Amino acid sequence: MSNGYGSQVKGLWVAPRKARLVVDLVRGKSVQDALDCLKFCRKKTAPIVASVISSAVANAKNKATVDVDSLVVSEIYVDEGPTNKRHMPRAQGRATPIRKRTSRITVKLSEL
Repeated sequence: MSNGYGSQVKGLWVAPRKARLVVDLVRGKSVQDALDCLKFCRKKTAPIVASVISSAVANAKNKATVDVDSLVVSEIYVDEGPTNKRHMPRAQGRATPIRKRTSRITVKLSEL
């Protein structure tokens, strides 16, 4: 296996818990299988994950002469980004917290 090629997106306005559902679908698959799987996934995060994988493939092409068909999604994970904190007014002068969570998606590809 080679060192690997990667890509990352930061500040994504999706909760990490929801993004992990999509990421778990493509972990360990070949790049073409992963992109085909994401094409038919109906989650908000699916096209974003597909673009991050495509970006990693483009990085691999620019970095070295790589056979794209032999690339595999070796690592893909979602970390929690900064959380924006808001408040919603409630009865009797109270307020409840609202956490608007963000995500960071990291993809690493490697050759078979």
